[in-house]
This record gives sequence, C-alpha cells and structure tokens, in this order.
Amino acid sequence: MLVFAVLLVLLAGALAYSVLTIVAAARYRAARPAAPASLQEPISILKPLAGLDLDLEANLRSFFQQDYARFEILFAVRSSADPAAGVVEKLKREYPRVSARLLITGEPPYANAKVYSLACMLAEASYDLVVMSDSDVRAGPDLLKVVAAEFQDPAIGIATCPYRAVPGPSFWSRLEAAGMNTDFLAGILVARILEGMRFAVGPTIVARRRVLDAIGGFDRLKDFLAEDFAMGRFAAEAGHGVVLSSYIIEHHIGSSDFRHNAAHRLRWARSTRRSRPFGYLGQILTMPLPLAGLATAAKPTWWPLVLVALLARAAAAQAVCWGVLGVKANWVLLLAEDLAGFCFWIAGFFGSTITWRGRRYRLRPDGRFELLTQAGHGRAASQDAVPPLPH
Repeated sequence: MLVFAVLLVLLAGALAYSVLTIVAAARYRAARPAAPASLQEPISILKPLAGLDLDLEANLRSFFQQDYARFEILFAVRSSADPAAGVVEKLKREYPRVSARLLITGEPPYANAKVYSLACMLAEASYDLVVMSDSDVRAGPDLLKVVAAEFQDPAIGIATCPYRAVPGPSFWSRLEAAGMNTDFLAGILVARILEGMRFAVGPTIVARRRVLDAIGGFDRLKDFLAEDFAMGRFAAEAGHGVVLSSYIIEHHIGSSDFRHNAAHRLRWARSTRRSRPFGYLGQILTMPLPLAGLATAAKPTWWPLVLVALLARAAAAQAVCWGVLGVKANWVLLLAEDLAGFCFWIAGFFGSTITWRGRRYRLRPDGRFELLTQAGHGRAASQDAVPPLPH
C-alpha cells in the first residue's frame, strides 16, 4: 500500500528528527557562556506596550531590577489613556535611579503597530546595543550581563533569547505552553545545528543598532507579520552573525479560551507557512506520534510503531523541557498537544486571512500582510487603527 509506505518513510524521518533534537539540545547545553565583560557596554531596552497583560507590572519590574551599571528603558504606548502607561509611571516612581522614558506614539501609519513602536523607541534610544522585549516577558536580574558578554564578539549582530513558556490557568494556555516548551524550541535547536541561525524568533531579541540600520531599519520590516523572523533573515543574508543566546527568559503567555487560542495558533501557523514554506512543510517530521497513529490505522498489526514513536517523543521532549529549560514535561498534556498541533498544522495550509482584535488581515505569499476590514463590519478599516500583533 503506497500510503502506508509513505507514512513509514515519514515516520522514519520523524524518529531521526527526535534523535537530532536530543543531539541539538546536548550541544546547546554544552556551549560555554561568554566570559563577563570587564567594562559593561550601555544598553537600551525597548518595550512596546498595549493594554494590561496578565501580571504586566511583575513583568516590567524584572527589567527595572537589572543588575547592570548603565541601561535605559524606553516604553511606547499609542495613547496616554492606555492603562499600561499607568503601570510604567508607577514603576518609574518606584525606581527613580533607572533611566526610563514613556513615549506616546499615536496611531501607527502601517499594519505592524509593534514595529512602529520599536521604530519610535529606537529613534530616541541612546545606545548601540538594544534589547527588544515584549510586555509578556519576565527576566532575571542577570539578563543584560549575559547578553552584553555575548556581544563582545564583534561578529554578532543579532541574538534570539530562547524562552520558557509560563501558562495561565486555562487548559488551552497550558496546552499551548506544552508545545512551546518542546516542539517550538526543538525546531530552533535543530535548525541551529543543521544550517545555523539564519532567523530570529521569540519575544526577546538583542541587536546592534548599526546592524538594524544596515538591513534597512524597521521601515523594511513594517509590512511583515513575523517581523522578528524577517529581521534575523535579512541580517544573516547581509553577513551579520545571528546567534541563539545562552540566556533563557520567561514568556508568560496568559490565559485564553479555545476560540482565542485557536485564532492565535492559526495566525502563527499561517504566518510561519509564508515566512518559511519549506520549513513549515517539514514540520510533519516533528510529529512521530500522529504519523505512527496514521500508520497503525492503515495497518493495525504494526501497532508497535506507536510505542517506538512514544519513546522517541518522550526522550526528545525530556531533552528539551528538562535538559534545556529546566521544566518538567506534562505527559498527558503533551499527548493532547501532539494531536492539537497536528490539526493546526493541517489547518495552516488553508486560508490566507487572520483575525486579531476585531480586525481581519490578508497574508501575502512573501510573509507581508495588509488590513482588510473590521470583523463583523462591512466597511474597510483605516490602516491607522491596527492594533499591536502578538508573538
């Protein structure tokens, strides 16, 4: 049977990928962090904000508490009425020795409001080394020390900080976190040893201002939904070093019901398919359990394949979750996530529109996107009313 033979080939590839994941995790753990710098380079932290994320104050506080000699924090909100502005002002009063500024950007002139906020902050930033970090990120007090040490290497232009997903109380949030802490990071680690870091991802990216300027600045990124990925790709293509940092941050993904979680994951899947189409197709090799299940459905006598796939999946998940992130894998959630992830991967092949905060966008084949209409309304919405995009 041809279908069964194809499934066996794919499953063999998925088992090989599990082995690669274990090897990639071991290599990442074995890499020695850079020695601390004798003279700390000043750093600008850029924080785009929009509304009150879950535990926003605690997240922002962790950046005010950095154990570092010279740094500044720039925050950006669209309007002074944004409740996040009040949180920033409170923390500024609490930490008067930290140089912190709040920018009111007004409405963005293009689709990606996060990129517009970053561009406004970069124009006001004082230093060459910048840390771009989302509002749902929490870091230890040594973040700046570690990334500054890594950027002593003049070849490095951009660094991605891997993250440990911290879920909210809802089931769907915990399910998504299980996938982030295994599959998402595993994909980055495997790509790192196969082709090197030719992209940047995630909620915290460190970069040289001169490298951002050299690739065309944020103006070149403004029309991309996955602007982080494009930033790293453009930098690598221009010959600048892109690396995976040794510093692991916490990404607090909040809590949501099924409808909002599904919409978020579809945005992610459809964006990834356009940002890296061959990589998205190859994601089937990250799913040994669904493949083993399909093969067993085709030929029930081959049911031991499920056990083999289960062992490979468990070993790879353990290598990433515990070996790299230091968190325990929830095996029940992981099994459910394997099924959900497979379904969302299939769904990602269909459709070219996404919905976010009541507005609809069309994704272009090259990863750019454009505003269509407000959901539930028959008229076109203004480009100036686009909300920030999550990552």
